[in-house]
Amino acid sequence: MTAPIVTIEGVSKRFVKKVDLAGRIANVMGAGLSDQVVRAVDGVDLAIMPGEVVGLVGESGCGKSTLGRMVAGIMPPTEGRIRYRGEDVATMAAGRRKEADLAIQMIFQDPMASLNPRMRVEEIVGEAPVVHGLVSAAGRRDYVAETLTRVGLDPAVMGRFPHQFSGGQRARIGIARALAVKPKVLVCDEAVAALDVSIQAQVLNLFMDLRRDLDLTYLFVSHDLGVVEHIADRVAVMYLGRIVELAPAEAVFARPMHPYTQALLEEVPRLDARKRAFSALKGEIPSPLDPPEGCHFHPRCRLALSACRNGRPPLVTVGEGHTTACKVTPAMLSARVA
Repeated sequence: MTAPIVTIEGVSKRFVKKVDLAGRIANVMGAGLSDQVVRAVDGVDLAIMPGEVVGLVGESGCGKSTLGRMVAGIMPPTEGRIRYRGEDVATMAAGRRKEADLAIQMIFQDPMASLNPRMRVEEIVGEAPVVHGLVSAAGRRDYVAETLTRVGLDPAVMGRFPHQFSGGQRARIGIARALAVKPKVLVCDEAVAALDVSIQAQVLNLFMDLRRDLDLTYLFVSHDLGVVEHIADRVAVMYLGRIVELAPAEAVFARPMHPYTQALLEEVPRLDARKRAFSALKGEIPSPLDPPEGCHFHPRCRLALSACRNGRPPLVTVGEGHTTACKVTPAMLSARVA
C-alpha cells in the first residue's frame, strides 16, 4: 500500500492566556485566578494519502482551521507529531524542512485579507519562487504568466493590485500564489466560503483540474457539507477539537454513524425535504476553555448514555475505512438514520 504523504499523530494545540498584572495582584488578596487554557485541537490522528482529497468539516470554533494551520507549518502543535512522507517535520534537517515547508501550502478563506494590498499580482505570485530559488528574477514575469494561465487568469492582469479584482479572481490569485512554489499538498481553509455559488462551482472545478494535472493532495477545510460532498474522497468530522467520525465521503453522506454527523446532515437544505419537519441542532458548541468530560458532544446529544460522560470514546471501526467515536451501538444509530 502507498504510504501517507501527511500523517497527523496525537496532535493537540493549546492557547494559554497568562494571568495579567491585575490578576496577580488580585491573587495576592486570595482571588484564586489561574491561566486560561483554550483546547483548540485535542489529540487528533489522521493520515492523508497521496492524491486524495480529505474534507474536514464541523461547526465554527471546532478547531478545523487551527489543525489546517498546523499541517501547513504556520503554527507548531503543542503535543503530537506531523509527518511529511513519514518524517517528523519538527526534527527534520534544514534542507528537508525547507522541502516540507514548500511542499505543503495553505489557501486562506479571505483572499482580500491574505493578499498584500500594496503589491501587484506579479510580486504576490512571483516573490516566493524567486526567494526560494525556483526561478530566476529575470524569469519571474514569464513564470507568473504561466501560473496565472493555469488558474484561469489572463497574464495581462499581473500589473494590477488586489483591490482591482472580483472575489473569484482574488481567490484564483491566492491559488496561484500557493501553486507558484510547486507544492504537493494544499490546505484549503474555507477557500470558497466567501464566493457566490456559481463562482464556487468554477473554483471547485479548478481544484479538481489542478489535482489531476499536478497530482495534488488536499486537506479541504469547510463547514459547507454540500461543497465537501462534491470534492472529497474521505470526510473527517470534527467537534470541539476532536475527530468524531472518519469515513469515505459516500459512507458519511449515506450512512452517518455518529450522532453529531447525523445532526449536521439533517440541517443541510434539500430540495426534496418540504414534508420533513426541520429540527435544529440543540444548544451551542461548549467553550474550549471548559469542555465537557467524556464525549464532548453528549450535552447536545439525544442519544447520550451515562457512559458517554465517562472517558474519551475512542474511534472504533464500523465499516470498511469507516470509524466513529460513539459508545451508542451502531444498531441504535442506524435506526435513527432510518
